[in-house]
Amino acid sequence: MIASLRGTVDEITEKTAVINVNGIGFEVQISATTQAVLLNAGRDEEVKLYTYLSVREDAMVLYGFDTREELQLFQKLITVSGIGPKGALALLSAMSADDLTFAILSGDSKTISRAPGIGKKTADRLILELKDKIDATGKDYSGSVVLQDDDTMAEGAEGEAIEALTTLGYSRGEAAKAVHRAKEDGTADETEALLRAALRYM
Repeated sequence: MIASLRGTVDEITEKTAVINVNGIGFEVQISATTQAVLLNAGRDEEVKLYTYLSVREDAMVLYGFDTREELQLFQKLITVSGIGPKGALALLSAMSADDLTFAILSGDSKTISRAPGIGKKTADRLILELKDKIDATGKDYSGSVVLQDDDTMAEGAEGEAIEALTTLGYSRGEAAKAVHRAKEDGTADETEALLRAALRYM
């Protein structure tokens, strides 16, 4: 069992990364959230991924995550009928682990079904099977940004900051997450201040 990898990033694509561990390159399937973290790492900077090894008759696939929480949620997602590793990764690429957890706990099947390949019936089943299995102790989801696509309805300074970041070339998901983190840090609710603070997380 490969529980984690620690090494440098050799290569990153939209869905995979190659992590060099003492000269051996491990290809890892990654979420958009983890991809963003790896892209921010320096060329020779050491990174750590928490991993899950999927073993099938025809292949062994390694999945990697920036945080233990994201890995643990992935492991819960793949227990749901109709959601395999690819579906779980699609969900964690459409929204952060915290936002997906919030959507599950609040029964928001509409948001969950926006992930590629996840229909409303599957989203409803996911909520039914996982709602009582997720431990939200100590979590504060009052400011969660659930949607991370073109239909995100952020308002005021927050929405303007997200729009400004997307014009700079960042994805809406990355922008929403960065602005949300800036607000959590107590940044004034003004567009310019939020934008400056959010850029530190990009």
